[in-house]
Amino acid sequence: MKYNILIGGQAGQGMDTISDVLEKHLKSRGLFVFSNKDYMSRVRGGHNFIQIRFGDEPVYSHYPELDLIIALDKNTIEFHRDRLKASGSIIADELIAYQNERVISLPITKATKEIGFYKAFGMVAAGAALKYFNISLEGVEKVLPKKFSDEIKTKNLDAIKKGYELLESRLSLSEGCTSNNILINGNTAIALGALAGGLSFYSAYPMTPATSIMTYLSKKQVEAGIVVEQVEDEISAINMAIGASYAGARAMTGSSGGGFSLMVEALGLAGITETPLVVVNSQRPGPATGLPTRTEQSDLSFMLTASHGEFPRMVIALRNPEDAFYQTFRALNLADKYQTVVMILTDQYLADYRMTIPKFKLDGLKIERYISGEEVLEEGEEYRRYKLTGNGISPRLIPGKVEGQIVLVDSDEHTEYSHITESAEVRNAMMEKRMKKLELMKEDIIEPEYFGVEKPEVVLIGWGSTYGPLKEAVEMLNNEGYRVGALSFGDIYPLPQKLLRKYAEEAKVLVNVEQNYTGQLAKLIMQETGIKMDKSILKYDGRQIDPKEIYNRVISEVL
Repeated sequence: MKYNILIGGQAGQGMDTISDVLEKHLKSRGLFVFSNKDYMSRVRGGHNFIQIRFGDEPVYSHYPELDLIIALDKNTIEFHRDRLKASGSIIADELIAYQNERVISLPITKATKEIGFYKAFGMVAAGAALKYFNISLEGVEKVLPKKFSDEIKTKNLDAIKKGYELLESRLSLSEGCTSNNILINGNTAIALGALAGGLSFYSAYPMTPATSIMTYLSKKQVEAGIVVEQVEDEISAINMAIGASYAGARAMTGSSGGGFSLMVEALGLAGITETPLVVVNSQRPGPATGLPTRTEQSDLSFMLTASHGEFPRMVIALRNPEDAFYQTFRALNLADKYQTVVMILTDQYLADYRMTIPKFKLDGLKIERYISGEEVLEEGEEYRRYKLTGNGISPRLIPGKVEGQIVLVDSDEHTEYSHITESAEVRNAMMEKRMKKLELMKEDIIEPEYFGVEKPEVVLIGWGSTYGPLKEAVEMLNNEGYRVGALSFGDIYPLPQKLLRKYAEEAKVLVNVEQNYTGQLAKLIMQETGIKMDKSILKYDGRQIDPKEIYNRVISEVL
């Protein structure tokens, strides 16, 4: 059983605090939780909302149908009442005075006056919501924000209890289904994966929705012994990260599409100097400023060819917070191994949504540095940073670590010794050396995850954050007797092809499901394999596709 709450109002009305308390308490009661935000690019006003989906079985995505609306203003009722299930209700303050049979008018403002703390309005509403679903208040004091003073905590706890007493329970489910989960969003998972992977330097300029990666790392930098640098722009961010990596640091930078655009020339610098670097692009709709607080998957084609000229790169899309942790850890190892750029693609939806996932398993995770020492040099040999090797990967020394050896790099084409050259023969040798890594990378790529029935008639193909919606949509379709499967890509370039070719042969219909206008993964698949999609389900309005929408569009447009 799964239930869905929507908390709506204007920016500045405390929705984040209400949601935070509800999510953490639901998780503490042993329930699975998934929450996502829809917010405008403004400090106050407008209409924002947060959805919390929870249950006694795993929850992978948001969902459009609602069991309860917590309306902090009249607009929330107007905008979302049609999304209520037949059994659904709306909790609102009696002062809103909205006449509708679905509205449960409660004396929320009156309760805050009795407590003597008007700012506890949201906590009264939260308490009422917990009672609505018959969720015990046991331990709720532990999830109140740590920044609250003891006095404020006491008043908020009184407010939750007041709200709990204002109505009778209408729905219920079994608590204690899971006890070993953590509640985390995608950006925090990226930051933790980077720390686990040995990150020692992160530079960035704030840009929604990537900013919270830097924010989290900056809070932990003293404890973790790393350097986090907020710089003047994204050009500085990537160049500082390249410099730090050259000096031996495990370096990473991140931004959104507009900031990534500024990094493009320096990507080529990392490519030709063969400097390990991880770059995160947290996508939002463009072009230009676009929709700065919304989501999209429209930067894939750009990432595949960003920067002039050609150099090997890896592109990895993150599917959920659990995947974000392990893939970020892995990206740092891969960047070191291949001495090149590894690009991580995420988006606003995954950056901000929170879900319960199993605790991260650190056993078996190994930081791999691939740094050489004097053992790679024969007596009297001068170090060649770009030594021609069979696999294209040259021995990497850290400046100052081997006595008498200088580590030269250059943005011009260069010889094995890093000296500038215009020799056609050397150019060919260096290009072939660098591009050999692409073939070697294919040994490390991970096939997409498949879920659904064997021998499917329809295969949905998606990437990144469409993972959760796809997973639930496939389950819904198969429960009705259709034969549907899905391939969800994490590693995108070099493109894994084994499972893709297998299911392309077995299925009658291939459908790409993407959050962009042009079907960018479908174009890459066609380019690399010749496999053409039969249908496309595309969404580009800045809002994340949900399982019900995929289900409806498969029924109406595919089957």
